[in-house]
Amino acid sequence: MRPAILCTDVLEAGHGRRFGDITPSHDVIGFAGDPIADDDLARVEVAFFSADAWPDRAAGFIGTCLHATALRWLHTFSAGTDNHVFATFRERGVRVTTSSGAAAPPIAATVMMYLLALSRGLPRSLRDQVEHRWAPRQFEELEGRTLGVVGMGAIGLEIVHLADALRMRTIGLRRTPRGDEPCETWPTHRLLELAACVDALVLAAPLTDETRGMVDADVIASMRPGSFFVNVGRGELVDEAALIDALVAGRLGGAALDVFAVEPLPVGSPLWDLPNVIVTPHSSGMTDAADDRAVEVFFDNLARYVAGEPLRNET
Repeated sequence: MRPAILCTDVLEAGHGRRFGDITPSHDVIGFAGDPIADDDLARVEVAFFSADAWPDRAAGFIGTCLHATALRWLHTFSAGTDNHVFATFRERGVRVTTSSGAAAPPIAATVMMYLLALSRGLPRSLRDQVEHRWAPRQFEELEGRTLGVVGMGAIGLEIVHLADALRMRTIGLRRTPRGDEPCETWPTHRLLELAACVDALVLAAPLTDETRGMVDADVIASMRPGSFFVNVGRGELVDEAALIDALVAGRLGGAALDVFAVEPLPVGSPLWDLPNVIVTPHSSGMTDAADDRAVEVFFDNLARYVAGEPLRNET
């Protein structure tokens, strides 16, 4: 029985020849949303959860993978594997790899957009436009301001590079600094100190048992009055209620949030209506180029898998 690779029908249509070039010993099964025949499902050894399956066909694709008893390796386009389903695969002995870093450029660019928008009062200007109100205001420059970046993976490093272009001073935070970071970098236990000395704090850390709730009420209370808060990591990193309280009270200058404790963000959340908050729907990395880079990481790993070499970004 020939082994098979499971991917979406979209990926198969666009890259079918590449599969054959890398591993002619494997068949390719394209998931179109319908159940896979039992005989074919039993042959699935490798699966690629690509971005085109998200979000509409994610449950169907991952559910199919869960029933693939011969599955040995699952690759996902996403950087994070904090969803419990990935732990289920690892517990079964399935190797799980990611395309971590593929979306780092657009996410970092989005962070810069947030900071520029907050510093220039763009949310208020957009409301003025809707109401046809001409109300010039002075705004702050980012040059010379201090930016704290929590998480120095691919996204955090890209944020540092773009912040340099805006002539900001950056301090990074990671569990154990290596010494080769492009900016001054502190260990995680100095988070409270970092929050107290920066003009903007950006979360780009993964969600783990160690980082869950790391930005608690004490960290938020220690932030400078008028400073900005940005989260492109995971919503569960933050005490959301404490953040809302600080924003409502005007202690923070504003926040830009792409991720939330509950997604989609509930319609009743006060974050939707706060005048100093920018809300985006977990979309900071959603670009065609990021999807293409994620595919390239998979095919590089597929060649490594066939050759028996170590896989990139294994979790």
